[in-house]
Amino acid sequence: MNDSAMPRLIEGDPTDSLADLPARNAEKDPQRVAFSVKEQGAWRDVTAAQFNLEVRELAKGLVAEGLEAGDRLAIMARTRYEWTVLDFAVWTAGGVPVPIYETSSAEQVEWIVKDSGTKFLVVETSAHAAVAEEARGNLSGLDKIWVIDDSDLDTLVSRGSSVSDEQLQARIDGQQRDSIATIIYTSGTTGRPKGCELTHDNFLGLAENTIAKLGDVLDKDNASTLLFLPLAHVFARFIEVLAVTAGRRMGHSADIANILDDFQAFRPTFILAVPRVFEKIYNKANETAVSGGKGKIFAKASETAIAWSEAQDTGSVPLKVKVLHAVFDKLVYSTLRTKMGNQVEYAVSGGAPLGTRLGHFFRGIGVTILEGYGLTETTAPATVNVPEKVKIGTVGPPLPGVTVRIADDGEILIQGLNILRGYHDNEEATLEALRDGWFHTGDLGELDEDGYLKITGRKKEILVTAGGKNVAPGVLEDRLRAHPIISQCLVVGDGKPFIGALVTLDEEMLPGWAANNGLGALTIEQARTNETVLAEIQGAVDEANKAVSKAESIRKFSILAEDFTEDNGTLTPSMKLKRNVIMRDFEDEVEALYGS
Repeated sequence: MNDSAMPRLIEGDPTDSLADLPARNAEKDPQRVAFSVKEQGAWRDVTAAQFNLEVRELAKGLVAEGLEAGDRLAIMARTRYEWTVLDFAVWTAGGVPVPIYETSSAEQVEWIVKDSGTKFLVVETSAHAAVAEEARGNLSGLDKIWVIDDSDLDTLVSRGSSVSDEQLQARIDGQQRDSIATIIYTSGTTGRPKGCELTHDNFLGLAENTIAKLGDVLDKDNASTLLFLPLAHVFARFIEVLAVTAGRRMGHSADIANILDDFQAFRPTFILAVPRVFEKIYNKANETAVSGGKGKIFAKASETAIAWSEAQDTGSVPLKVKVLHAVFDKLVYSTLRTKMGNQVEYAVSGGAPLGTRLGHFFRGIGVTILEGYGLTETTAPATVNVPEKVKIGTVGPPLPGVTVRIADDGEILIQGLNILRGYHDNEEATLEALRDGWFHTGDLGELDEDGYLKITGRKKEILVTAGGKNVAPGVLEDRLRAHPIISQCLVVGDGKPFIGALVTLDEEMLPGWAANNGLGALTIEQARTNETVLAEIQGAVDEANKAVSKAESIRKFSILAEDFTEDNGTLTPSMKLKRNVIMRDFEDEVEALYGS
């Protein structure tokens, strides 16, 4: 199969926009809890009517301060309720919000503000304000900077009293589905980030059709989600719109280190995350079990969960697996579900391949992960597994209104309601990416007999060894990153006689693992040459190699002294490897693998 298409289920009024949602929800069910906001350790509920009022008041303040229709306002903050209020306030005022990662440097802020033509900037903290002021020295078009922590949003609200309801309604009416809703900048794994112009229908139309398709997840009165991914990322931004469109309760959390505490307090019914979050939950549970002398029990429980899940696909669960699954549900699985709030039925995973092992494990404990696929240019999801037919190992069929095609060279092409309008002020990049009505993703994949997509690699990241063997590094890297003490991995070998790997250790997981293996306190530097650690990593490499042919397998690896991070420039804010930077910065380590 080369094409997989899903007809659009919901058309919607062409004059609608995202700015219509708050008032529509308030009119429909004013007392429904739309958000829960964490304040000083407790959660405060915000009704649909309150949210609409906050959005309108802030929108009036922005208009009073000079925001004109079509003006850009950038937001640089962690994931918090105020970001969502700002998004909808800017849309209500007729503006275009531009997200910026809160970890961005002054140079990155300068580029995004300048390239997008941003006039106003809202930042969260004084530290962000300092970065913004540094960037401002090279900018002429940035008029004002407001700081959330300095109560500047309250000041804006107080200045909006002079703006009438009629003026605000004119701004709302001035937009429709084909208007630009936002400009989101790509991660920039190579070169300058490009600004993706996404329309109101890209978000609203896709949200409406996703709701129609994922009824089991969203069509429940108690459906709720806790958002903890950065709102500068298109995935989180889409879920923000999805929750408001569906009228479902949403919370925000920026405390990733203690996210399980927030899960238990908020009790979401569905969550979205990247695979690394699910890996961390699994690895932490395993480490806790081992340190408590219950490592063998957890290992058997994990094996049983995977076997039970795999049996779901055959339609027949062996009696022994059924019995063990029931026992472990009481002993192990229920505890894990409780740590996630005890209400989570579904999780949506995107951003990178999840891996079949984790997919089966979580379904086996009672949390079905719906793996999906998309890019900034596709307004996040283009495909996603659906509850009625989950195929673990795939990223599902297209969402309604989306068509996926596999080109002759294996590249994934996408067409539909979710495709960007173009790259901002970059006609050359737009023409290269959008050809004959199809967006060229740069990813490689295949479609099965049911139209479910499987990602097989990245076109630009294919390594060609000296022997002429084409190798997709992602398969090996994803499997290695699943190991508890491995943080990051880069597979190398382009033009080389064999495939190698640069591996970094997880500083957070290493102490517990070392203690459980009788090694005591172990620094990263000591671990790099420790025989037990080296043997453990070799075992992980051997396991990863089972996924590929001998010619594609990793023959040698090196453990690096430092991790790949956003701070040292080797990771993008969305945790993608900057391969060109890593190959440059660790050139000596790569060459050492090949004895030169």
